[in-house]
Amino acid sequence: MASTAVVDGSSDPNQRRNQLLFWGCFASLIATAFGFQVRAMLMETWGTEFNIDKTQQGEIFGAGLWPFAISIILLSFVIDRIGYGKAMILAGICHITQAVMLWKADGYDMLYWGSIIGALGNGTIEAVINPVVATMFPRQKTKWLAILHAGWPGGLVIAGLLFMGVATKDADGNITNYTTIVMLTLVPVIIYALMLLGRTFPVQERVQAGVSFKEMLQEPGILSWSIAVVLVVLEVGRVFELSTTMKLVAIAALIIPFAAYVQKLGRPVFFLMCLIMCPLATTELGTDSWITPLMTGEMNVAGINPGWLLVYTSLIMMVLRFFAGPIVHALSPLKLLAISAGLAAAGLYSLGSVSGFGLIFAVATLYGFGKTFFWPATLGVISEQFPKSGALGINMIAGIGMLSVGTLGAAWLGYVQDVDTSEKLQADHPAVYEKTVAGAEPKEFLGLIEYRSVDDSKATDTEKETITSVQDGSKKQVLKTATVLPIVMCVAYLMLMMYFTSQGGYKTVELTTGGQEETAAAASEETAADTMSVDTDAGSFGDDT
Repeated sequence: MASTAVVDGSSDPNQRRNQLLFWGCFASLIATAFGFQVRAMLMETWGTEFNIDKTQQGEIFGAGLWPFAISIILLSFVIDRIGYGKAMILAGICHITQAVMLWKADGYDMLYWGSIIGALGNGTIEAVINPVVATMFPRQKTKWLAILHAGWPGGLVIAGLLFMGVATKDADGNITNYTTIVMLTLVPVIIYALMLLGRTFPVQERVQAGVSFKEMLQEPGILSWSIAVVLVVLEVGRVFELSTTMKLVAIAALIIPFAAYVQKLGRPVFFLMCLIMCPLATTELGTDSWITPLMTGEMNVAGINPGWLLVYTSLIMMVLRFFAGPIVHALSPLKLLAISAGLAAAGLYSLGSVSGFGLIFAVATLYGFGKTFFWPATLGVISEQFPKSGALGINMIAGIGMLSVGTLGAAWLGYVQDVDTSEKLQADHPAVYEKTVAGAEPKEFLGLIEYRSVDDSKATDTEKETITSVQDGSKKQVLKTATVLPIVMCVAYLMLMMYFTSQGGYKTVELTTGGQEETAAAASEETAADTMSVDTDAGSFGDDT
């Protein structure tokens, strides 16, 4: 069994291969961002082309997120057995299928199911790259996970610039060559496939240390697993229109056998981090999904493509994550998360309050700084505090985040906009309300709450102008409403900081041979080139062993 030393900056041929592996993982994350960006940019066009309302648009955004969680969590149970290379092949197939379905889409159904398949590929990507990078850099997990996840905003920036540069629009502002833009999502897929072809992946640190499969499951335990199960069943139940009884049966069938085998509730801090991940993912990803359509009115007034706002905040994230080392060295992950939540809350509320080019980009800067370290710092906390949880732990927390925003967050943002628009029309324009909302077919949010959205198919041009004006105001109200999420997160992080202080401070937990844990202070920048033995029999992309 071969062994290689992971030493940052080494001229050893093995290290150069490891660098190619890291950057191949980075490129695969860029591919996931391309799929996200194509929905963010084309949703308004699809809405007009296929008569898709705001809540349905939110469901399509959600479909691009929640299946991620199913693949990332389920694959984490078996990824160490089937090999990371085979998993990456599956991801590539999913990404190609998504592009074809979105290219050939003729309505809501193909957009929805194409997004689901793409999200399954995205989850497979992260099921591989998160544990691989955490294993390669065991004493610098938060730093290198932050650099890895610079690929996400980096992909948003590249895709945004590329798509806006290629796009052509009609007189109404709808993109006419959207099929060309969809096919451009295949470019990073081809790149990561070529970079990872023949690469050998390391054995995950949990496996190297001899931690058993059962011990891995006991770290998240019954409580955290229950969160994931409930969120999965809620969304799958909505898609397949399952009855409440069927949902309860499915939840019991997934939780009871797990509980009988694991026999532990799980680590309390892990459970709390899972709960926090729900508003965190909606704050970052849910709002990112909506940031372009939400700010369309304001940006059009300023004469600027609204896509620039997401490109700009993503550029901030990319730069900060690339240079995460000094920041992570100065602040513990929890302090970083608390500060980030405060900045994100201020940024979101301000985005919903200000007007004009200069002010919008000023507060967007604040929001960009706030959301930058949410995802990598959370993964860092889990991998640093619960190394026994292995691939499952780091991927379960990511999966729960995607589940929550895909199942609840993105659709909730669309629901808030639809309801706010209806209420304002009823209060200020009752005649328009009676014609376009009151008689519309009732819909249900999450299959529980009935509401009606605007149907302007019978509205006059003047009435449509009124509706558009009201909807622009509702879009900004959505951002203000979303501010409550990072506020809750900030309070939770402060509580966790107090807990760790009472335990002697935040320290990284490391695994030793035999699966024993020991704490160690975070590595300094001088020891950034952490050295470890990485077994390389976990399989290779296109050539699994």
